[in-house]
Amino acid sequence: MASSDVDHRAAPRALVTGGSGYFGSLLLEQLLRAGWSCASLDLHDAQDRPPEVDFHRADVRDAAAVARAVAGCEVVFHNVAQVPLAKDRQAFESVNVHGTRVLLEAAQGAGVSKVVYTSSSAVFGVPERNPVTEATTPVPREAYGRAKLEGEKVCDEFVRRGLDVTVIRPRTILGHGRLGIFQILFEWVRQGHNIPVLGSGDNLYQFVHADDLADATLRAARRPGPAVYHCGAREFGTMRQTLEALCRHAATGSRVRSVPARPAQWAMELTSVLGLSPLGAYHSLMFGRSMYFDIGRAVRELGWEPRHSNEDMIVQSYDWYLQHRQEILAAGPRSRHRSAVSQGVLALVKRLL
Repeated sequence: MASSDVDHRAAPRALVTGGSGYFGSLLLEQLLRAGWSCASLDLHDAQDRPPEVDFHRADVRDAAAVARAVAGCEVVFHNVAQVPLAKDRQAFESVNVHGTRVLLEAAQGAGVSKVVYTSSSAVFGVPERNPVTEATTPVPREAYGRAKLEGEKVCDEFVRRGLDVTVIRPRTILGHGRLGIFQILFEWVRQGHNIPVLGSGDNLYQFVHADDLADATLRAARRPGPAVYHCGAREFGTMRQTLEALCRHAATGSRVRSVPARPAQWAMELTSVLGLSPLGAYHSLMFGRSMYFDIGRAVRELGWEPRHSNEDMIVQSYDWYLQHRQEILAAGPRSRHRSAVSQGVLALVKRLL
């Protein structure tokens, strides 16, 4: 059943934290199409916010402001997070952990009936085996993943206190409008530069389309009772296969090139720490490694079925970038995943491939 087929009767009022961000803005679009009444909480308003969405300019760590935003809402979708691109350990803890506690305190105080918390596959670090299931023990390997896991533990605490919280763990999100480090990839391909993979590039790597993720999130909101769900594409392949599909589609002369895995990973980690590269610790950790989710629980319990494969979502994302490139480069500050990114030392690296 597609998201448009979800039962629209008696749609509740929802608050989306991080509603100006990439996924939050797309989630608001789906909520509105499904007939929900919506509000957004974020530090910055989005120019493309629909006028029927109420906006609360607030920091998720501000208890009084969050309480005002939550008041009157039956469902809260919690998406605010400091993402890996921020590379700020203090902010990871303050926003992703403390901010989640503030939000859940407000939700419980307001009598919210359901909270859906968007977590991250980074909580698993480098998994010992694939597919990763909801029963796999999380072992994060860097600061962002540790903070997201601590956020999940805060959710568990509030579940024990009687609040209905469901955790959604997505694989790496793609789709129309997704920028951040993908904008660098798309710009390289547009210019015909070669694209690196670590070693053979035969690591199995799963993405999830933002629309598919939003569909799963809405379904989780309708299902009473706390749970954890993994969301990813059903059709996916190796990192090399995904990038080669993009290069074929773009037809700009870009090719996928193997680079020695260990030296490249060391270089990625060092330039990130020195602030010479936009990549975060999680990017260098996982780019050359396999990771994919078992999505069976979400399929069985939510009636969810992802519609997009790795290949079609990266092609769609690239085409969207080409269509909107000028306005993206001219735009002012937005959330990290909706903005162009400075390439730093990567601008030199692309000339060596």
